[in-house]
Formats: sequence, C-alpha cells, structure tokens
Amino acid sequence: MLRMSRLTDYGTVVLAHLPNKGSSCVSAAEVAEASGLALPTVSKLLKALAKAELVTSTRGAHGGYCLARQSRQISAAEVIDALEGPISITECSASNSHCDYEPICNVGNAWQRINLAIRRALDDISLADLQRINSPVPRFNLGGIPINVGRRP
Repeated sequence: MLRMSRLTDYGTVVLAHLPNKGSSCVSAAEVAEASGLALPTVSKLLKALAKAELVTSTRGAHGGYCLARQSRQISAAEVIDALEGPISITECSASNSHCDYEPICNVGNAWQRINLAIRRALDDISLADLQRINSPVPRFNLGGIPINVGRRP
C-alpha cells in the first residue's frame, strides 16, 4: 500500500495553521494549541519544514513561524519531499537507484512512468487546495487520463 507517514500528515496540518508570508507569524505553541498536536511534534515538524524552506522563522517577542511562500505556491509534493524524502514508489523510481535487476527488468520503465504521474498529480495540489474545507476534490490528469477523486455516496 502506498501511504505517507503520520508525521507527514501532521506536517500538512501544521502548515495549514500557518499564516501566509507577509502576515504576522505565530508561535509553535499557538500552532500546537490550534491543531491539537503535541508541542514537541509541532516543533520537530516546523524545524524540518524550515530546513526545506517551506516556512520561515523569526526570533523575538513578535517572532514565530509563517509560510515562506503563499499557500497556493506550495505543492503537496514539496511537503512530502520535505518530510519523507523524494517520492519513489519502487527502487528503480529513485533518482539514485541501486537495483541489481535494472539491466534485465522489463517492468521498471512502467513503474518509473507511474512514479512520475503520481509526482505530477501531487505537484498539481497546493497547500491552499488542502486547506479548503468542504470544497470539491480537485480534478487532475494521471498519465493523460482525467481523474476525479470525488467522495463516495
């Protein structure tokens, strides 16, 4: 099963509670309280997100954290990359692949195309899309095929 970690899921929650660049910043404690996550978890996530340059931090009495760019300019793929590393569903899909069977494998190329399609789909979803409450799920193309990921009745 393809699944991101709980920490990455929490990372999107943390990002959703941060103001856009140019707004007043919020403290890690404020994010923890608003999100319902433990302060040590929020602090760990903010540190990783700052290292990936998705958030900025300011010290001082009026300091805190805010998004490094507008939420519509941060993709789901960037968030996953920051917290999990580059998206790679198989060994041969990784940029620094070390699979012994690559020279004789006849399915690796297909998995690489699938990995790229997933990456493109995640690039098409922004943090702003993730923040929309009760909005329709966005449509996107997966390998040239239009996909609508709607809710089931």
